[in-house]
Amino acid sequence: MSEPIVLGIESTCDETAAAIVQGRTLRSNVVASSMEEHARYGGVIPEIASRAHAEAFVPCVSQALSDAGLGLGDVDAIAVSAGPGLAGCLAVGVSGAKALAWAANKPLYGINHVIGHIAVTQLQFGPFPKDTLALIVSGGHTSLLHVRDVARHVDVVGTTLDDAAGECFDKVARLLGFPYPGGPHIDRHAQLGDPKAIKVPQGLTQGKAGAAHPYDFSFSGVKTAVARWIEEQQAAGRDVPIDDVCASLADSVATVLARKAMRGCEQYDSKTLIVGGGFSANSQLRAKLLEYGERAGVEVRIPRLKLCTDNGAMVAMLGVNLVEAGVAPSAPDCPIDSAMPMNKICM
Repeated sequence: MSEPIVLGIESTCDETAAAIVQGRTLRSNVVASSMEEHARYGGVIPEIASRAHAEAFVPCVSQALSDAGLGLGDVDAIAVSAGPGLAGCLAVGVSGAKALAWAANKPLYGINHVIGHIAVTQLQFGPFPKDTLALIVSGGHTSLLHVRDVARHVDVVGTTLDDAAGECFDKVARLLGFPYPGGPHIDRHAQLGDPKAIKVPQGLTQGKAGAAHPYDFSFSGVKTAVARWIEEQQAAGRDVPIDDVCASLADSVATVLARKAMRGCEQYDSKTLIVGGGFSANSQLRAKLLEYGERAGVEVRIPRLKLCTDNGAMVAMLGVNLVEAGVAPSAPDCPIDSAMPMNKICM
C-alpha cells in the first residue's frame, strides 16, 4: 500500500495538538497550550485544561489539515491519545476524534500516548533496530521499556515507584520559588551551578532496594532530601545557593536515569536507546545520556525539542505504525483509560 496518511490528536494534559503524518514524513504539527492558565495555580487544573481542549480542538485539527493541504476525506485513519492522562482531558480528545471518524467514515485508533513518545523518533531517526530500549521521562512517568514491535509488543522493564523525574523537579522548583512549570527554570540555573556542591541521594541505586529494583525509579526521597537541605539552610539564616542546588539535583537525577538505562541496554543486548517525554528536553539529562551511551557503545536517540513534549505528531506516527502493521482499529465506542498500562499500545 502507499504511505498511510494519519491525523493524530493529543489532549492528555495541557496541550491540545493535532498533526498529519504521511509514512515517515511530518506534514503538519499544531500545538495549543493552556500552560499559562495553570501557572497561577502552580500545576495543571483538570477542569481548566478540559475546557481549553474543548475550545482548541476544532481550530487545531482544522489548522493541521490546512497546513498539510488536505481535507478530512484525504486521511486514511485517525489516531487519538486514549490514555494515560487526565480523564476529562482525554474525554475531549477521544470524543472529538470519534465524531470525526464517524463523519468521515475513517478507522479510529485510540492509542497509548506514552508509546507515541517512542514512535515519534522515527520521524527523525528512521526505523527501530532490533531489541530497542526506550526511556520515557515525562511529568508523571519514568519508564524503561523494551520495544520488540512498536505496533504490537512493548514490555515494561522498569517503572516509577513514587515520584517521576518531572514531578521531583516541579516540587523542588516550588520550594525554590520558581513558577510552574519548574523544570525549565531548574535546567537554566543548573547550567550555572556546581553539580557536586550538595550531596543528593540517588534513588534505588544502593543496597537491597537497588538490587531488588535494578530498573525501577524512585525520586521521592531525592525530593525530600533536597527539601530538608534547603530548610536547614534557611533555618540557619544562610542563603540558599540556587544554582548549586539545581545543578546537584539535575546531576543526581540524570545520573540515575542514564545508569539504569545503560544497564537495561546491557541486559537486553540493545545497541539503541530511544528517549521520549517532556523531561527529555532537560539539557543535563541529554548530555548525561549521550556521555554514558558513547561509553557503552549505545546509540542514544533523543528527538529535537519540539517532538519531546506532548504533540500530535507522536500520536499520528504511532497511528501510521498500527495501520502499516495491519492492527485492527479500535471499536467506535472505545473508552478512555487514564491509567493505561505501558504495555498496552492501542485500545
